[in-house]
Amino acid sequence: MNKIFIDGHAGTTGLQISERLATHANIEVLQADPASRKDPAARAELLASADVAILCLPDDAARESVALAAGRTRVLDASSVHRTNPDWQYGLPELQPDSRKAIAEAQFVSNPGCYPQGFILLVRPLIDAGLLSQTTPLRCNAVSGYSGGGRQMIEQFQSMGADMANTLAVQSYGLDQGHKHLPEMTQFSGSKVAPIFVPTVANYDQGMLTQVPLFTSELSGATPAQIHNVLANRYESEPFIHVAEFGDRSMLEGNYLNPTGRNNTNHMDLFVFGDEERIVLCARYDNLGKGAAGAAIQNLNLMLAMDETTGL
Repeated sequence: MNKIFIDGHAGTTGLQISERLATHANIEVLQADPASRKDPAARAELLASADVAILCLPDDAARESVALAAGRTRVLDASSVHRTNPDWQYGLPELQPDSRKAIAEAQFVSNPGCYPQGFILLVRPLIDAGLLSQTTPLRCNAVSGYSGGGRQMIEQFQSMGADMANTLAVQSYGLDQGHKHLPEMTQFSGSKVAPIFVPTVANYDQGMLTQVPLFTSELSGATPAQIHNVLANRYESEPFIHVAEFGDRSMLEGNYLNPTGRNNTNHMDLFVFGDEERIVLCARYDNLGKGAAGAAIQNLNLMLAMDETTGL
């Protein structure tokens, strides 16, 4: 029986991970005493007792827990603090052929951010194939449900009256280009230029779209069909990544791509749209699933030498 301690289990991601582990095989979730859950000594004892500690904490608290673990426990960190740290393995199994082995053997694994996963999995294959230069300036537009903002944002949206909910239906942020996901998006996409990143939060609970618009002139003249083939070949054996057939509009509702189509799963849909001059790459997935808790369970399975689809 594998012992797992979720440090920060009461947060949005922690609760989602707890729900998934409740039906997971061969897992015992260690429980903190509510009266002492913030006591460093009690936390250190739980961290030391676990086979893997999953951190669902703000960045500073995650650093503290890593220090308390003192290298005695394997750690899977869902915060953003260690994602570009060279001493930590980036937890995106689909990134490279050797990623799964590296995650399985790592002492420290950093769970990827929600927006970066879609951007990276769309862009990296094109750079690796030589169709997209590492120095091409990229753009990324994205929308997520409000659950991606954590408990305070969830409570804010759910308590709104109809007029306020309509007024705050769609809000862009990170406009000063200082979003904390940018270093991660740049490093693991293979790009040498941080993208222009415009995330948006909308008045629905969960589900997201990440979009990368490109000109074919930026892709060595490749057609949308050729770009689709690169993505389809790259992910043809992946259990959670699904490249929609080129030209198939069955996943659209009229002319609209709904961001909630993969909610409550660990699956991600990739799409290629466009014409001979302009291409739009899209990723659709659940910000609480593949974007957070589902990705954590996938990484945990690899760390425990289990089938990565277990519990997902």
